[in-house]
Parts: sequence; structure tokens; C-alpha cells
Amino acid sequence: MNSVLSPASGTPRIAVYSGTFDPLTLGHEDVARRAATLFDEVIIAVAAAHHKKTRFSLKERMDMAAAATAGTAGRIRVLPFDGLIMDFCRQQGACAVVRGIRNLTDFDYEAQMAAMNRKLNPAVETVFLLPQAELQCISSTLVREIATLGGDVSRMVSPVVAARLQPSPLQA
Repeated sequence: MNSVLSPASGTPRIAVYSGTFDPLTLGHEDVARRAATLFDEVIIAVAAAHHKKTRFSLKERMDMAAAATAGTAGRIRVLPFDGLIMDFCRQQGACAVVRGIRNLTDFDYEAQMAAMNRKLNPAVETVFLLPQAELQCISSTLVREIATLGGDVSRMVSPVVAARLQPSPLQA
């Protein structure tokens, strides 16, 4: 019997980790890097997010994600996506979607999404990963708010992301 973790021989196990990543946090990085130990390749799928007002453009969010996950020996790629994640998974040949779960609120939402995604594409499994305990309180929303108010986010995001969150001299 084949499963996500024991695929047919020769078939690469590709997982998709999708989100807005506005910005990518250390919790996101932790989930992506750990997923990369379970799968042959992890695609960080950065959502166009037309329905949200993001602080960073799609290109900026992709660039930050790529820089933050550099050095993963080609096991993590960053790609844009728009539309249904199950359509993106089909296009990429993915066997799984990876979702980070920080708390019960995340779990309730993600369990519902996983059930709906299974209806859309039963061939793609959803794998839930918890970030390290010290990273579970971090969210992109809180990071943006703390940075906007001049707080130190250096223990919540990679250095490349922290630098991008600093206000420009014109904003200060």
C-alpha cells in the first residue's frame, strides 16, 4: 500500500506549504524545513492574496521566503499561486499539503479546510506540523503590528525579513 510517506518507487514526494506569508516567520520556516525532511521537495506556495491587503507585494514576499530558506540543498522552492490550492497541487504533482498548527483555533480551521480539500482532490493528503514550542505564539499579523510600532521582531523572523520590516527613513 502506498502512502504519502512511502510512495511508488521513483516518484518524488512533493508537498505544498501555502500561505500569504506576509511576512514569513520563524514558525513558517520551522514547518517548511521540517517538512523538507519528510518529503523530497517542499514548495512554499505564496498566495497572490487578492482578497487581503498585504504589507508586502507578492514578489517581495516570495523574495523574502526564498532568502529565508536558502541553503536547504534545493529541497525547498518558492512559487507564486493564485486560485485553489488543490489545482496548484495537481499542477505541481504534489502528494501532500503541509499546514502549520499553532493552537486549537488553527486546528479547527485547518481540519475543515483539509476535509474540503480532500473532497476536491482525494489524492492529496494534508499533513499537520506543529512549530517548535517557542515559535507557536508567532503570527505574521503580530509580527507586522510589533514592527509597525517599532518593536524588536528579530527573534520572530529571519534577519532578511527583519531588515525589510524596518521603517524606511521617510516613514520614521
